Amino acid sequence: MKKERFKKGWRSPSKSELAALLEKCSESSDFVTFKFHEQSPFAISYYQTLVDKKVLQTSVLDTLKEKEKEWSTVEEIKEAVPIENMTITSQISDIRDKLMSGHILIYKEEDPSECLLISAANVQARQISVPETEYTVVGPKESFVESIETNVTLVRKRLPTPDFKTKELTVGNVTKTRVMVVYIDGIVSQENVNTVIQRIDDITYDKIVDASFINQMIADNPSSPFPQMVDTERPDRVASDLSEGKVAILVDGSPSALTGPTTLTEFFTAFEDYFTIWEMATVFRLIRLFAIVFSVLSTPLYVAVLTYHYEVVPQDVLTSLFASRAGIPFPPLMEAIILELTIELLREAGARLPIKVGQTIGIVGGIVIGTAAVQAGVTSNILLIIVALAALASFTTPVYQISNAVRLIRFPFLIGAGLLGFFGIAICSAILLAHLLKIKSLGRPYLAPVYPVRLKDLKDAFIRLPFDKQITRPMELRPEQPFKFRPKPKPNTKNDLDIDE
Repeated sequence: MKKERFKKGWRSPSKSELAALLEKCSESSDFVTFKFHEQSPFAISYYQTLVDKKVLQTSVLDTLKEKEKEWSTVEEIKEAVPIENMTITSQISDIRDKLMSGHILIYKEEDPSECLLISAANVQARQISVPETEYTVVGPKESFVESIETNVTLVRKRLPTPDFKTKELTVGNVTKTRVMVVYIDGIVSQENVNTVIQRIDDITYDKIVDASFINQMIADNPSSPFPQMVDTERPDRVASDLSEGKVAILVDGSPSALTGPTTLTEFFTAFEDYFTIWEMATVFRLIRLFAIVFSVLSTPLYVAVLTYHYEVVPQDVLTSLFASRAGIPFPPLMEAIILELTIELLREAGARLPIKVGQTIGIVGGIVIGTAAVQAGVTSNILLIIVALAALASFTTPVYQISNAVRLIRFPFLIGAGLLGFFGIAICSAILLAHLLKIKSLGRPYLAPVYPVRLKDLKDAFIRLPFDKQITRPMELRPEQPFKFRPKPKPNTKNDLDIDE
């Protein structure tokens, strides 16, 4: 009786099924099928562009030619070939998927009930380089690449513990993209892990080519402009987040990782803050927070003051404002919108053009257009300064995704200020606050530790206290191990002096 090898419900592929699959694959010019020799019952099939030719020649073909025997089963071939990752299967879907991922197929033409699949993928990946969007002056200079194996290695070498766990999933009906959910067992809340895995399993989209696709599809509030997971290219940041009790997502082909649950305050935290003394890190964080508030409110306040609220400005300053607007044909709202749109056009053009050309467009274009606009009487020089400073302030955010949200919400505030003045700004602020209170990240509150209030977590939010004061992990993560370390008891100096006496 033949030994059962496969799961319940599986069946051996018929000769016609395998032949149909191979015929469909052979329509591509890079698909190859041949026999060991004319009398051999076995055939080999693979995609030339997906298979490493060195592995194929030295580990497979040369090994089989050296053995002076006639192979009768694929089990004998598996024992002879010196490659670790080999699979014997009869599932036609597995054969199709593995062929498309760089496997070599060996099978009997007359009886394809069992097929041997040998891993020989030709992996093309760039070298590990310096982070581009999260560059730091001090600290590690490694960034993720497009290979998921390399990315897992970069994180694992920073967390040399057997509790570092990975869960591999396949997403995308067409792309069959490999996705890794990584976490530290014993620290992370298993509820967060299950939430991430469940949401990824529920994805039915046909193509997943980057981590940003996953980010949008598993978000609690997908219509919100605010990112609900941190998108980072730094392995050290991922390792740090995992040790806090978070979950990370790595996607094959993507040079970035997602970590969550996250909070709004984390998007104003640069990982370089932990490489400097805590006083400097706190000052930098407060500067970033002020810069974001200034970026959102500066232009709307200018429009509101000049449209409705002259009385709040001192007489000397008001005289300068009106002098700068002498001869301007547009109302303050239209003037501000024109300048804001001009800044956005320059920013978008500089981002889409090649690096050297983009830098030239951003600098020269800004100077030329700004000078020409003032001289032509289209805008005032004071508003030009305010809009330029607001655009500059929006670049202080360490995470690129939050700067996009800041760029977007400036326009509703601007329109509200032009229509209702300070009251319009207050209404927009209330709507924004209500929206932020509604947002969650993997089911956790987005405004923590501000709401709900977590006094212990404020030690590493808007300010950063010394490491010896950060004893506990964030409470909103619900970690299984809440303490990072146990502080040593302070020596009793008084008793020591008494003993010495």
